[in-house]
Amino acid sequence: MADNSRSLTNQGGFFQGISDRARLIIRLMGDKRVSPLIKLLPLGTLVYLVVPTDLMPIVPLDDAAVIWLGTYLFVELCPPDVVQEHTDNLERARQKDILADNPDAPVSGDVIDAEFHETDRN
Repeated sequence: MADNSRSLTNQGGFFQGISDRARLIIRLMGDKRVSPLIKLLPLGTLVYLVVPTDLMPIVPLDDAAVIWLGTYLFVELCPPDVVQEHTDNLERARQKDILADNPDAPVSGDVIDAEFHETDRN
């Protein structure tokens, strides 16, 4: 399946990508168009994180792998158009925040480069 959240995860650093992914998951959890069965994946991941059990006690990275797999599968199993809609909304919100912090910051997306000349027609 295609990664529909590509525009969010490719911008910013590692922690920005995690933050964006968490925001996307929270939005998808609240969306009624996403199946309740699919919503069990992130909930199960949270339960796994809270309950003190280890699948493989020898390997310390198993918790991170289970969390990554649960969140990845959740986003991949959600309807692609719903994921894209939330991804676009998050991107617009980020651009709005960037412009609020720095009005001179370049905006990604379609840019029309033009010159304006005022003429007097008297």
